[in-house]
Amino acid sequence: MSSADRSPPIHLVLEAGGADRQYWPDLWRYRELFFILAWRDVAVRYKQTVIGAAWAFVRPFLTMVVFTVLFGSLAKLATTGGTPYAVVVLGGLLPWTLFSAVLADASSSVVSNGNLISKVYFPRMIVPLATMVVGLIDFAVSLSILAGVMIWYGIVPGWQILLMPVFVLLALLTAIGPAIWAASMIVKYRDFRFLIPFALQFGLYVSPVGFASSVVPERWRLLYSLNPMVGVIDGFRWSIIGGESPIYLPGFALSMAVVVLFLWWGIHTFRRTERGFADMI
Repeated sequence: MSSADRSPPIHLVLEAGGADRQYWPDLWRYRELFFILAWRDVAVRYKQTVIGAAWAFVRPFLTMVVFTVLFGSLAKLATTGGTPYAVVVLGGLLPWTLFSAVLADASSSVVSNGNLISKVYFPRMIVPLATMVVGLIDFAVSLSILAGVMIWYGIVPGWQILLMPVFVLLALLTAIGPAIWAASMIVKYRDFRFLIPFALQFGLYVSPVGFASSVVPERWRLLYSLNPMVGVIDGFRWSIIGGESPIYLPGFALSMAVVVLFLWWGIHTFRRTERGFADMI
């Protein structure tokens, strides 16, 4: 064989920190894995269930009924601008349900995918991010309840409805920061998985889901806005009801600052700890 027919040897060079430099481009390169994991999560969620995806309809509907029946009389003490209480509740319940579903599912996703994480390399952040798809599908199904209730009461949305995707995106961003932080903590401290449902249950009642945030005294509005879901829920509710904006701008700015802080802290913590996931799972 002549020297011209010989192929040059191939050398694989592993550099320290190489994976770190390629991490964010790898999130895009592994997008097919993202969709595979997302589809698997959707299939597992409704596999061997009697009514399947209808659970995404039943849960918010029953919650709306409970809020309306038990707290409707109390809500009349608050200013709703003449909007039916069921619409007010759904306007807060839908973004909250999206937030809580993403947070709950993503926080436990790393531990649930331990077999995959311990065997092959890929950016681990794909795992919690893929769970957002399930929450978005449930949210899309739940929108049919909102549409039906608005038709029942004869409410026609205004131009503000065009801003709904913005507040849906903000709900996702609000959830994913704490979610990836909790996902990294649960790998190391399994007790954290018991705190998430409690925190979400508590958050449901301190967020303006069953009431308008305008009932909070003016002197406490800014402090109340430290809950980042306050600005998201106010904005989403306004996008479907219309009228004068109920968004308290200083509080909304503070809520968005908290969202950015949680997002940065979640990414920072996740990236710092993910190298040891395979050893701890």
